[in-house]
Amino acid sequence: MHHKMKEIGADFLLLLVAIAWGSTFFIVQDAVEQTPVYTFLFWRFFIAALLMSLIAYQQWRYFNKAVLLAGSVLGVFMFLGYAFQTFGLKYTYSSTVGFITGLNVIVVPFASYLIFKHKASLYSILGAITASVGLYYLTLNSEIGFSLGEFYAFVCAIMFALHIVFTDHLSKKHNIYLLVAIQFFTVSVCSSIGGWVMEGSIVPVKIDELLINAIIITVIFATIFAFWVQTAMQRFTTAAKTAIIFTIEPVSAGVFGYFFAGEVLSMTQLAGAALILGGMLVAEVGSYIALWIFKAKHSY
Repeated sequence: MHHKMKEIGADFLLLLVAIAWGSTFFIVQDAVEQTPVYTFLFWRFFIAALLMSLIAYQQWRYFNKAVLLAGSVLGVFMFLGYAFQTFGLKYTYSSTVGFITGLNVIVVPFASYLIFKHKASLYSILGAITASVGLYYLTLNSEIGFSLGEFYAFVCAIMFALHIVFTDHLSKKHNIYLLVAIQFFTVSVCSSIGGWVMEGSIVPVKIDELLINAIIITVIFATIFAFWVQTAMQRFTTAAKTAIIFTIEPVSAGVFGYFFAGEVLSMTQLAGAALILGGMLVAEVGSYIALWIFKAKHSY
């Protein structure tokens, strides 16, 4: 039972991570309108890396080649996820990119099985399917075609899925503080290269209150808090469940957008949000209910 309580606690904290990402979504959107994406990513992850290194300063004695490699692998997956998402946004609607990125919820159980032979529970798979139907109704207000944008968004979904699957595996083997710090450094190095190549610079065009606030908020909540909790908590739950919980991100983005950015939610979108919550509940509670029925059957 103790193990189950740990898992529920871990899942709850992962839920907070998804909410943190969703709540910072419109802040990032505003900032990226005036600051090129790679420049923004560079400063966000570079500052996060410095702060994380300070937070982890006593942990550096555990630094070795293995943790450097592990953190770099996670950092590369995360960076490629953001990079392909950005390319996707250039060629298609943000709602389409949001939907396809969210499909990593279906990719995760397969990737987890193919790479690490982890079987997902039936409830996780049911939950993933329910959540992706919910994502469809929540995010898609345009026709989905198959353009370069959709392709990039799908690559992005695979990268984020691999990030979740590898975090699941590596967080159990390495010092999580170092894993997170090295990951942030890796993303910032890749972003600086992306910035120089794609944007010609990593110096923000305009340094104003909007940019500074966006950086502070994303560094603290959407980066340090979110990735540290993800890395620490994935040790106690499954990759498939983590992915399902993360589908709450667009729900939270919608709610925050509604309350703080004056965005409107349609009935269809609300139904989609309800399905995502349903998918999460199926994955979370399904196994308990089955166990309870099983026990009830066998107790006579």
